[in-house]
Amino acid sequence: MKQDEVISRSELCGLVFNIMRYSTHDGPGIRTTVFLKGCPLHCAWCHNPESQLCQPQLMFFEARCVRCGECVRRCKIGALSWSREGPIRHTGKCECCGECVEACPANAWHIAGRKMTVTELIREVEKDSIFFAESAGGVTFSGGEPFCQPEFLEGALDVLGTHRIHRTVDTSGFVATNTILRLSGKIELFLYDLKTIDDKRHMKLTGVSNRLILDNLRLLARRRADIVVRIPLIAGVNDDGGEIEAMLRHLSELGLNRVDLLPYHEFGSEKLRRLGVEPSAGKMSAPEPKVLDEIVNRFTKQGFSVRIGG
Repeated sequence: MKQDEVISRSELCGLVFNIMRYSTHDGPGIRTTVFLKGCPLHCAWCHNPESQLCQPQLMFFEARCVRCGECVRRCKIGALSWSREGPIRHTGKCECCGECVEACPANAWHIAGRKMTVTELIREVEKDSIFFAESAGGVTFSGGEPFCQPEFLEGALDVLGTHRIHRTVDTSGFVATNTILRLSGKIELFLYDLKTIDDKRHMKLTGVSNRLILDNLRLLARRRADIVVRIPLIAGVNDDGGEIEAMLRHLSELGLNRVDLLPYHEFGSEKLRRLGVEPSAGKMSAPEPKVLDEIVNRFTKQGFSVRIGG
């Protein structure tokens, strides 16, 4: 890539909601994981619900609140009011201006999502370059769905490439095929989420069909992209024998033999409350230890390399 093209891409702007340092679960070595806003899926078990909308969102950490009322006094548009329990948020009025964040002495309010240029992002991740070099690590893009911001993602991948930093993308696969194939040569590793093989079940659980996801996975496998398939496991949802057999058969046919099994956890429920949304009534849980052991054994007997928890 020409130098002037790199400079141009460096000024592209994206929406980032978290940068997690010293990660050891999102690719090889020690990594910095960059979480981008926006996702076309609405998974019932989403553990980063603040990632779904491609816009900043206000989060309230109730345990930090000291009940001083400064946030309510600062809000000039009536998006906050006071009760005995503390501040009440009126989400329909909130403009996510950040006044309450600035006013709060206890950091109980937080805005998930800030605009960054590629240059600003690279400046942040390069602080960890010594760890990348010593551990053969690098940068992982997650979300949300990183491909929801394709220009920003590509710009960051390009600049990281010029610095010879390993690039990983964690994707749902629900991406325009021409986009994922075009960027595939700039990505050393794909962490590819696969929820279920059954299309009707996938539609019910995520709101979208899995046909594009399976098609893109097949095309990437044919291109011999480096892929680790990540499978969230939810009791009574996708941990039954028929589902696991379909997964095994499909991945074996594609020549893919590395999987991360991700048992369900409840982190997303608390995050929803921080966003001012009450979690749905449906109770989800991780598979029983015996069931998880059986699933692991089925994969390993078929020659898969299996990691629990990703």
